[in-house]
Formats: sequence, structure tokens, C-alpha cells
Amino acid sequence: MKLLDGKALAKLIKNEVAEEVRSHIALGNRAPHLVAVLVGDHPASASYVRNKIRSCEEVGFRSTIERLDKKTTQEELLLAVEKLNDDPEVDGFIVQLPLPPHIDDMAVTLAIDPRKDVDGFHPVNFGRMAQGLDAYLPATPYGILQMLERYDIETSGKHAVVLGRSNIVGTPISILLSRKSRTGNATVTLTHSRTKNLAEVLRSADILVAAIGSPEYVTADMVKEGAVVIDVGINRVEDDTRKRGYRLVGDVDFNGVKDKVAAITPVPGGVGPMTVISLIQNTFRAAKDEVYEGINTSS
Repeated sequence: MKLLDGKALAKLIKNEVAEEVRSHIALGNRAPHLVAVLVGDHPASASYVRNKIRSCEEVGFRSTIERLDKKTTQEELLLAVEKLNDDPEVDGFIVQLPLPPHIDDMAVTLAIDPRKDVDGFHPVNFGRMAQGLDAYLPATPYGILQMLERYDIETSGKHAVVLGRSNIVGTPISILLSRKSRTGNATVTLTHSRTKNLAEVLRSADILVAAIGSPEYVTADMVKEGAVVIDVGINRVEDDTRKRGYRLVGDVDFNGVKDKVAAITPVPGGVGPMTVISLIQNTFRAAKDEVYEGINTSS
């Protein structure tokens, strides 16, 4: 069994990006600038944002956290987004999810300028991705693609099964794995909790991407011998033996599955670090205006 170590791979890519950033600045360009908008005091969100900001600083980016009170109205948040859209010193920004329940996530996503949508969630970027055009890819699927490529996991002609149909992970990775590209050309089945004979479908996978958001949902009897398993899930489960009172597990029963598969990602330390480094790569691309130069994205 090969462990697909996202933490080690992200560190390698981070060093590569840092070298490119130094060269970029040496040519007289300013440091790329990423802004993270954090609404409220959700502990996990705050932790994710800190990790992203720290990684930005490690590669030589300028990074800013814009903190807004949990009582911030949707109109106030949209004004903050508009301000970031118009700020020429900001290359990309993210609005950290989840947002408070009184705010419409999609309204906020639609308000973000696709040129600065380094999370890759805006329909313009999603549509360009779906049609095989250059775009800012959603960070987690982008990270998965890089992991498969860097670990020399063959995808062409393989049967890839994606468990979970979210617009953030499941749906975009199903599109990316099926398209004609170096890490693509797979035959893809997109499944979810309502899929009939789900275990049987999962057992047919050469490559299984689990992103259903349920702790240790995928068990050994659902996985084919020699499969490659990409576990996107990160779930807290109570554990009185741990100092924090909980432990983190994926959507796959790692201990039950690891001796059956050819390769698997751990949780934590698998897909998560690759998501962060992909966000950084998108921001650097935005700073260099690689995707939308000369293209009018206004409606």
C-alpha cells in the first residue's frame, strides 16, 4: 500500500511556488495578495483561514484576514466583496464557508469577480472548467489532480467512482477526471447517498474519490482489491482518549481499507494540505493574470 502523503507533497509544491514568487518579485512585480474574509467566530473556519494565511506568508505572498461580526448582514458582506473586487492591490480573495444562516452563500459567490475567485466556485469559472477552458479550478479537485499526477497514478481508461455530488468537490472532480487531459480520460460514475446498489458500484472503482461527509462511511467490503482511494472527508468523532476529546477521521475506514488498496490518502494529512496549496497556486495565477487577460467577464 502506497500512502499518498498530501502534507509532504504540498510542502514540495510550496517550495516550488516560493521560488517562482521570488523570481516574480525580482522582476519588479509586487508580491501576490490574498484576502480571506471570515464572518463570525466558527472555530474550524478560523483554523482553516489561519492555515491558509500562514501558507501564503511562507511562499512570499502578502495575506490579509478581513474579520466581520457574525451579525454582519448580507448587504454588508456584499459591500465588502464589492470593495475587494475593485481593489487593484488584491489579486484574489475567499469568503470562508460556512456563512451564518441568514446569509445566502450563492448570492455571495455570484458577487465575486471571477478574476479574483481563487476558490474556483463562481459559475463562470465552473463553466469554463466544464468546457475545458482555462479557469481557476476549485481548490480541492485541483489538489486531487495534482496528487494523482505527482504520485504517478494512471487515470486513463480507469473507472473512477466519485462518492458525493457537491459543487465544491464531487461534481467538479467527476468532470475533471473525465476530460481529455494528462490526469483524465477516466470513465467516471458520480454516486451519492441515493444511488441504488451503492456498495456494488463503489466496488467497481479503480479510483475511488470519497467526498460524502460521513465519518468512515466507506468500509473494506465497498472497495475493490488494488484500488486507489482518495479520501476527501474530514470529520470530528468523539474520543475520550484524546486530549481534545475528539479525533479526525475521513469518509473512509482507513484502518479497515488500507491493507486492501494500492494507494490511499490519510486523514488528516492527505487532501487537506493539497487544497491549501492549490488555493495559493490559483492566487499566483491571478496575480499574473494568466486566465482572464483580455477577456471581459462582466455580465
